[in-house]
Amino acid sequence: MKIDCVFSGGGVKAYAFLGSLEVMERKELKLERVAGTSAGAIIASLLAAGYNTNEIRLKLDELDLKKFLDPPLLTKWLPFSKWFFLYFQLGINKGDKLENWLYDQLAEKNVYTFNDLPKDYLKVVVSDLTLGKLVVLPDDLERVYGLDPLLFPVAKAIRMSAGFPYFFMPKKLPGKRNTKSIIVDGGLLSNFPLWIFDKHREKQERPILGVKLSESVEKIEPRKIRNALDMFQALFSTMKMAHDTRYISKSQERNIIFIPVEGIETMNLSISEETKEKLIIKGRNSAELFLQNWPN
Repeated sequence: MKIDCVFSGGGVKAYAFLGSLEVMERKELKLERVAGTSAGAIIASLLAAGYNTNEIRLKLDELDLKKFLDPPLLTKWLPFSKWFFLYFQLGINKGDKLENWLYDQLAEKNVYTFNDLPKDYLKVVVSDLTLGKLVVLPDDLERVYGLDPLLFPVAKAIRMSAGFPYFFMPKKLPGKRNTKSIIVDGGLLSNFPLWIFDKHREKQERPILGVKLSESVEKIEPRKIRNALDMFQALFSTMKMAHDTRYISKSQERNIIFIPVEGIETMNLSISEETKEKLIIKGRNSAELFLQNWPN
């Protein structure tokens, strides 16, 4: 059966997607269109390029996540200078290594720009801080920035969507008014863009399946806010969830695989192989349970 699939953000927790994808392949679910935010956008781009689950797993097994740490060279000799870059460049790591890795993986499948993919097959969410809006790539490139969406590099779009604030330096896009927009992680405004294939009242061509790296909306526990740091984390988390939580209704929850992955830091690039395997197993178990009765 052909379906459209949407993947949430979640940083290194995205290993759980592999387990869910294994079950989808075994159930003979063919992903026609894919979309995602941040880490979900990375997985979606590899699927859109033509990688199967086993190939993606091999790629990730060979990958040392710490290779994506690429602070400016100066910080090696003057460690305190990272705060200078954080203040003026708005991030600690350049993100070039992540983008180069994405470019190499997509190039193996002859995917360079959105023109190399079937129309509407891949959609990526980013946050434009300058304009204060959520942007869908490649759909909004021409309308918002005057850029040709077919010529826009897929690897660059994914890198922007995965630009976790402060961890990575934000990318910039030229605008129509001679200003450059600061672009960061799409998860800031929509960490789970299940709405992206929604045609409002039109009949859907295919079922839409979401895969979300969290508990069900109803199971989220209230946060304990005891100090300023707790409040900052709660503010950031609320911003990420607010848009999506409003969209996800009771009926839409019937089309979402929720994978509980609490207790793992989003940007912990030093997670162990054991933790990665546990994430994969959680994804597999959650999908097995959910897909027993889906679609219904």
